[in-house]
Amino acid sequence: MRKMILAVVSAALLSRGAYGQDAASGTHSCEDLAQLELLGARILSAETVAAGAFTPPNVSPRGGGDSSFYKMVPAFCRVVAEAAPSADSSIKIEVWMPANGDNGGGWNGKLQGRGNGGFSGEISYPQLGIGVSQGYAMTGTDGGHSGDATYASWALGHPEKVADFGYRAIHEMTRVAKAAVKAYYGKDMQHSYFWGCSNGGRQALMEAQRFPEDYDGILAGAPANYFTHLLTKALADSQATTLDPASYIPASKLPAIASAVNAACDAQDGVSDGIVSDPKKCHFDPAVLVCKEGDSEKCLTAAQVIALKKLYEGPNDSRGRKIFPGYVPGAEEGPGGWETWITGPAPGKSLLFAFSGGYFSNFVYGKADWNYKDASVNEAMKAADEKTAKILNATDPNLKAFKARGGKLILYHGWNDAAISALNTINYYNDVLRKMGARKSEAFARLYMVPGMQHCGGGPGTDSFGQGMADARDAQHNVETALEQWVEKAIAPNAIVATKYQGRGASTGVKMTRPLCPYPQIAKYKGTGDTNDAGNFVCTAESK
Repeated sequence: MRKMILAVVSAALLSRGAYGQDAASGTHSCEDLAQLELLGARILSAETVAAGAFTPPNVSPRGGGDSSFYKMVPAFCRVVAEAAPSADSSIKIEVWMPANGDNGGGWNGKLQGRGNGGFSGEISYPQLGIGVSQGYAMTGTDGGHSGDATYASWALGHPEKVADFGYRAIHEMTRVAKAAVKAYYGKDMQHSYFWGCSNGGRQALMEAQRFPEDYDGILAGAPANYFTHLLTKALADSQATTLDPASYIPASKLPAIASAVNAACDAQDGVSDGIVSDPKKCHFDPAVLVCKEGDSEKCLTAAQVIALKKLYEGPNDSRGRKIFPGYVPGAEEGPGGWETWITGPAPGKSLLFAFSGGYFSNFVYGKADWNYKDASVNEAMKAADEKTAKILNATDPNLKAFKARGGKLILYHGWNDAAISALNTINYYNDVLRKMGARKSEAFARLYMVPGMQHCGGGPGTDSFGQGMADARDAQHNVETALEQWVEKAIAPNAIVATKYQGRGASTGVKMTRPLCPYPQIAKYKGTGDTNDAGNFVCTAESK
């Protein structure tokens, strides 16, 4: 009914030449979009931004980026809106559209929606700018609240805002963006796409599951789709490494762990490069690191060995069932590794510690003074599932409606993700295969596992393959382009060549390239040639 009313309102506005319609082209001026009427939402502003003239609002560097970046963004129409699906909702939305001109100017006829990381709270303006520069109409949202990605106090006593964060904000963003695009250009888009990583990957899967008609192609990276159990594991990990002070693993010991893992497993793929290409074959025993001649940075105490085993294994519930998979060995050290996400620079200072604390105190128990030290992991899991699973989890493997309308889904995950175990994404993908059948699933879904990559990027492995970045645009090197080619030309993606640059960005030079193979295939070295050249690897069936 809601979609029907919106369609009727939009049709009526267009038929009567509302808000400055150009009768010859069917398009409208950007500023006149301020009069666009939307059910359950309102336009706050609409203005044309000259090329290179955008200044990001007062947001964090993560949301705003380097201000010099916007000097390269072409002219665009910026629409700012607010959606209110409930009395306690305030979902901020932005739609950026390449400036109108003859036949739509620089618009390529497509819409891209972008997801949020963490607990949301910000619109990523750099992502919108990159997309507009490539000809896309772009849209983003703050998820229904304002704040840093680790900030969760907004959820305390606000169940409707939790629902907005859980699934409504992206859908509201999408319907507002589609209406704005049609009003501005005078015609519907040809195709719509969505990309997100981490919580954005959860949002991506939520769209495919709950709102299968929103997007034609969806790219879901490192999805936090089993949200309640992911943060229950984070709680268990926090207890395992801090309740007993002797169990804490300081950052100074992470290099020793990484070195021992590489010694045990790096060469299994025939190449010694600091990358464990097939972690499921790596059966690393932390006990090899136990100190024999006193404590030092090169070894672990007995208590630390026990804690490390728990991190790799993942917690079980009271019936012995796995709550959430543990981490696979590899890439424990370095930026974006365990110090950032799991162990922290000091006890209780990791990102996952912050996320689990914020989640259980504000989303689950509604107590600002909730203390993780007193929690039962099993009872916390039950409470989390009862209170928020239906709102936050995107674990439904039934994607028949998405497939039936021609939707295409690509998942990817860094094998050495220290924020979300890569095994979780494999579990979900296998659930889809079981639910829908392998052959039917292969017709619309792919999974790419990325050896040596950490959370959404970084790590010793290749980590650049077009996932939201301004990389090469050909389908062989860019997963977004491969997704579009699949949707628009029915050419299913195969191996995608990923790149590791010497520094940040292509301008620093290429360090190595490797093929990313459709799971469960893996890239195997041919035995000759430069191991930094993807051409010397071949995708083969997963080794047992």
